[in-house]
Amino acid sequence: MFYILLFVVAFLYAAVGHGGASGYLALMALWGIAPELMKPSALFLNLFVSIIAFIQFYRNGYFNWKFFLPFVITSIPFSFIGGSITIDAVIYRKILGVLLLVPVARFFMIPYADSSELKQSSFPLSLFIGANIGFLSGLIGIGGGIILSPLILLLKWADQKQTAAVSALFIFVNSLAGLGGQWNSGIQLQSNMLIWVCIALLGGWLGGWLGAKRFKQQQLQVILAAVLLIAAWKLLFT
Repeated sequence: MFYILLFVVAFLYAAVGHGGASGYLALMALWGIAPELMKPSALFLNLFVSIIAFIQFYRNGYFNWKFFLPFVITSIPFSFIGGSITIDAVIYRKILGVLLLVPVARFFMIPYADSSELKQSSFPLSLFIGANIGFLSGLIGIGGGIILSPLILLLKWADQKQTAAVSALFIFVNSLAGLGGQWNSGIQLQSNMLIWVCIALLGGWLGGWLGAKRFKQQQLQVILAAVLLIAAWKLLFT
């Protein structure tokens, strides 16, 4: 059951341009995996799924380097700092539960902007957003896409698929920086991580391809939001 759900999470997240760390963390928490294994394992899986999702959206012309760079200028060093910090297991679960509510709110509540409504992004604000999301990403073990995507859409800086392309690469570089921050304290991965990676790669490739070419994003996001809402409730109240 864990492997089936791992595939589904990778598939759904990649289809909307995300790496899936929040979903992997929720799965691991529900299966009782130790927090010291959860954070590096989620970031490691993120690397594979997010880069596959990015390649799919990039090939279809949705990526903009100029828009992307201000976010990562500050997010990379702050993600490294966050990754070097270890927090209490109970607090960790509560913070993760709250963060899972961010994409739920985004998927259900934030309207989609069409091309006529889009605005020019702000360089200083992008730097500020990148720093804060980067720190949280490293601290909790997520790539930050679940926070960055709703902000971009709320600010109307990009449409859905442009946001997915930027978020996917943002997740990859932050996951790498977060793992780098954990290096000094030691990185422990699940013993069967190779199996996890293979399953996540398959789900991520299929989800990224269908998300960039075929699927209507709104339908996938409703499904994903429902799954995350259940996981957030489990983490916060059980």
